[in-house]
Amino acid sequence: MTANPALSALPFVLPVLLAGGWATHAVRLYRRLYRIRRDPLTGLLTRDGWSRAAERIIARNSRAVIVLGDLNGFKPVNDDHGHDAGDAVLAAVGQRLADWCGKNDVAGRLGGDEFVAVLHDGQDLNQRLAELAHLVREPVEHQGVTLRVGISLGSARPADLETPTLSAALKAADTAMYQVKGRGRRGRRQFAPALAGVGRRIAGRLRLAA
Repeated sequence: MTANPALSALPFVLPVLLAGGWATHAVRLYRRLYRIRRDPLTGLLTRDGWSRAAERIIARNSRAVIVLGDLNGFKPVNDDHGHDAGDAVLAAVGQRLADWCGKNDVAGRLGGDEFVAVLHDGQDLNQRLAELAHLVREPVEHQGVTLRVGISLGSARPADLETPTLSAALKAADTAMYQVKGRGRRGRRQFAPALAGVGRRIAGRLRLAA
């Protein structure tokens, strides 16, 4: 009785098919993980992806600086022109932040209108923050309407903190940012002393209104 050629080849073909299936699965999984770590609107890293990158940079570089930014005037854009306009502003700010970071530093979007970056080196930090604020203030054209926002920025160098961790640096940068805004997260006015008196715990602050 003559053996079926297809059946004879099965032991050799099956491993190839299985390998191909696993390869396809791995590619799909990788793409899903990539999407999870990338904000679909801005293309920036999400909180999880950015945090992983920031942790690595902080561990290797004592001069690293965390920069946190919150947009000024973003709510009126959404209220007056709709969420599509708000999305256009967020996408533009994300691109400008990425350009500002360049190849060496890493930008991310934490959610809403809150952005973050980790810098390898805080040299000329005030000048760099001023440049970023200027970039964000540039108008955004959307469906014949000119949209403008500003940004409040806070920064902290992990190595200057009592606990030199990313979590502590984000908290310090957040405090600096909201001191600059002059409001707490719930909109309550804060009367705490200026952060300049805190000393080395917080690296810098800057505000440019919309």
